[in-house]
Amino acid sequence: MEKLIITVATTGAMTTKENTPYLATQPEEIAEEVYGAYQAGAAIAHVHVRTEEDKPTMALDRFEATVGAIRARCPDIIINMTSSGGLGFSDEERIHPHTVLKPDMGTFDAGSMNFYQGVFLNSPTFLEKLGAAYIENGIKPEVEVFDAGMVWNAKRLLKDGFLKAPVHFQCCMHVFGGMEGNARNLVHLVDSMPEGSTWSAFGCGPTANLVMAMAINMGGHVRVGMEDNVYLSKGELAKHNYEFVEKVQRLAAEFKRPVASVTEARAILGLPPKK
Repeated sequence: MEKLIITVATTGAMTTKENTPYLATQPEEIAEEVYGAYQAGAAIAHVHVRTEEDKPTMALDRFEATVGAIRARCPDIIINMTSSGGLGFSDEERIHPHTVLKPDMGTFDAGSMNFYQGVFLNSPTFLEKLGAAYIENGIKPEVEVFDAGMVWNAKRLLKDGFLKAPVHFQCCMHVFGGMEGNARNLVHLVDSMPEGSTWSAFGCGPTANLVMAMAINMGGHVRVGMEDNVYLSKGELAKHNYEFVEKVQRLAAEFKRPVASVTEARAILGLPPKK
């Protein structure tokens, strides 16, 4: 199996300070959390940003400040910027920060869905615009799939030229409105992917450990962090995101699955070396 790539997702759009007082929301806080995870072995930083009032945003200046602070601490880490930022942002708001900052990767949510108490809209027109923008700016999509229909959407977008092979998928399990986080569903998603794809997975909340263990054992990669789960174990809040990365390291050692360095992760994903 390939070496294991660990992604850290420190913030997200849905987690709040009410869920955990340890959530990083401001640029320097996020950068410090990413740095701790990077030192522990994370090769990819999945970046959401917040306003000064901790609200989700797609504002360019917040991405500039946050990505800049991360790069100052972790010059070579793979930056994977969100293209959603939460619910209700316009197509232009979601695409513009990527065309300016040109991160290594950007998320590509491959379909619309009910999402907690709202609706997460990713129209065919938006996905075609986003895919074209990523290709034009040399950004590798991370195709986020919340159910099996989104894998099929990705296959059609690949055929139509809005995605390029090999595709990298992120299996987003146990998100309210998506697929339940269990073994059967993860295997089905992976079996549905185009040949030659790479993939990663995470399970929200109580499914985090199951999905993590399965991904490591199946040859996939893993995402961890307070965006998806705030508990290290039942009733025990994580204080830092690096604690989740350390947990992956322990489990990977049990499975005899070496963890990829940033340089190795770039090679696995077909990304150029960081200059």
